[in-house]
Amino acid sequence: MQQQARPVRLFEPLQIRDLQLKNRIVISPMMQHAAPDGLATSWLMVHLGKFALGGAGLIFSECTAVSPVGRIGKNDLGLWNDLQIAPLKKVVDFVHEQGSAIGIQLGHAGRKAGSEPLWEGGGSYSLETMAEVDPRWIRIGPSAIAAGPGWTTPAEMDLAAIDAVVRDFVAATKRADAAGFDVVELHFGHGYLVTSFLSPLSNVRTDAYGGDLAGRMKIAIRIASEVRKVWPLHKPLFCRVSIVDGAVGGWCLEDSIALARELKRVGVDVIDCSSGGLTEQIRALPVPRGLGYQVSFAQEIKRQSEVLTQAVGLIVDPQQAENILQEGSADLIAIGRAALQDPYWPLHAQEALCPDPSFAHWPIRHGVWLAKRKPIFDHISPHHPT
Repeated sequence: MQQQARPVRLFEPLQIRDLQLKNRIVISPMMQHAAPDGLATSWLMVHLGKFALGGAGLIFSECTAVSPVGRIGKNDLGLWNDLQIAPLKKVVDFVHEQGSAIGIQLGHAGRKAGSEPLWEGGGSYSLETMAEVDPRWIRIGPSAIAAGPGWTTPAEMDLAAIDAVVRDFVAATKRADAAGFDVVELHFGHGYLVTSFLSPLSNVRTDAYGGDLAGRMKIAIRIASEVRKVWPLHKPLFCRVSIVDGAVGGWCLEDSIALARELKRVGVDVIDCSSGGLTEQIRALPVPRGLGYQVSFAQEIKRQSEVLTQAVGLIVDPQQAENILQEGSADLIAIGRAALQDPYWPLHAQEALCPDPSFAHWPIRHGVWLAKRKPIFDHISPHHPT
């Protein structure tokens, strides 16, 4: 007897709290540095809007600064004042009109604030340059330890500064709700502020926010807990974590398992499993960059913390993505640069895994034309892609 084919999981809906995603494909946050004064522009509308036309279930904005001090670059998207709500709402509304959900990633750059976009070299700004952009813009961190060569030493945060950052995350979350976002993701990875609190290499504090694992996790748990209190209960809360921070003797998988359990306890629904970014120093822990090189992190966090996970990192092929879901390694598949190369990646994946000659899964203004062309292409060459 022929074995029945397993249902395609990549295009199964997923319910998280009251939000139902139409498929398991997520567009990962990608920095655009195209928002002067933190304000969303037409670039963001087109950048995120094309992924909605492309069929992704959930689309994330780039990392959005919760305060002027927390910017990665000078033209980062922001949600530190109410003027930034309305331009974002236009983007949110367009994405919703296409049937996709949209999330916003909230973050604070900490000691890695003030850097050039990649097309300008990606280096760190001088303190003079930062002050010219905005006198408020400084580098801060848990301890007076620089992020690496070329980075200035951050100001060590006192308890009042920690309290202020927590308030900034809470205020930005309220604005995200006002803009209509479906999901908030807290950025606790890639060497930014919260990551630097987690690692014993960048956090040598001796107060309640340092020392042992519980102390170093305190700011992460506090931010997540306070955000959950103001983020509507029917809306999901995600958290991006560098499961290993990339530094020898730094944050490790076992630490992330403990953190994920605590984040789940305070109301985080999904752990977005990334890696690296703590330091640019040479003594770093290598994570081989093969296809799906971070999937094992999502698998272990899911298994040992019993929380939904999102896999990300060199997931480029529809069958590769489907296999990750079929194996139970993750619940969501995030793509980034693959979507830059092909904004219609989800629709092309659907054609590959469960083809429909009517193109009914495409936007109606596109699908009708593709369906009309298909018989012509089939007649010319049955092997030609339609």
